[in-house]
Amino acid sequence: MRYRSYLESRQLAPGTVNLRLGAVRRLAYEAADCGLLSSDLAAGIRRVKGVKKLGVRLGNWLTVEQAHSLWQAPDNQGLKGKRDRALLALLLACGLRRHEAVGLRIDDLQQREEHWAIVDLVGKAGHVRKVPIPDCVKGQLDEWLRAAGIARGRIFRRVTRMGRIWGDVSPNFMWFKASRESFVYIDRIVVSISARDKGIARVLYEDLLAAAKRAGHSRVVCEVNIKPPNPVSEAFHVGMGFEEVGQATIHNGTKTVRYFEKTLR
Repeated sequence: MRYRSYLESRQLAPGTVNLRLGAVRRLAYEAADCGLLSSDLAAGIRRVKGVKKLGVRLGNWLTVEQAHSLWQAPDNQGLKGKRDRALLALLLACGLRRHEAVGLRIDDLQQREEHWAIVDLVGKAGHVRKVPIPDCVKGQLDEWLRAAGIARGRIFRRVTRMGRIWGDVSPNFMWFKASRESFVYIDRIVVSISARDKGIARVLYEDLLAAAKRAGHSRVVCEVNIKPPNPVSEAFHVGMGFEEVGQATIHNGTKTVRYFEKTLR
């Protein structure tokens, strides 16, 4: 109770207080199970109630039955279905954000004390956490990885209409896809050092923008690195009429990008 009072005196959010109390309860349970703490004391710790949350939860919250139906929706006979089931299982059971899931790599999955977990996951506001992976989710991931023949790199990849694995799923592409139905995405354009400062990039972009407009598209999007910085690329895109629409930290905190969009008129 004193620890709870201490947390409340710091004016922490109810969710933060309950999260930390939950960690203490779990520690007491494990300590009692190992004989390091008396069962009566552990029971007393676990009886400390959390802080009541006020307000209304926003968004659409799935019931257990709805979540199970969503997970079962993809057909697991093909590669795409196996991938989608593994991805949905990870999102539903582990509570990952979309960009966290698509950015996962094989090395991020590690076995700790006979249990699998996602280690050193960098999330919102740069917070680092370890996410336990239930055995059923690990089974879904293993089934997808075996079928796709993936042994290193990103876990989730594109699957072509012919059922072939192609490249990695870009977290930047997924960022745009989550909020836009249609767009032309520029992954990267590289100009040789010897050919720079001759207007080649501008000509390429002008041709691309014209082709996208003729094809009926209304926006062209891309991303530019903030960490590590790329001021030349940023200045170029601003000069071409691109406007910033968001930012994200990806690749487990090693890179930060700024998202740009140009509306075609």
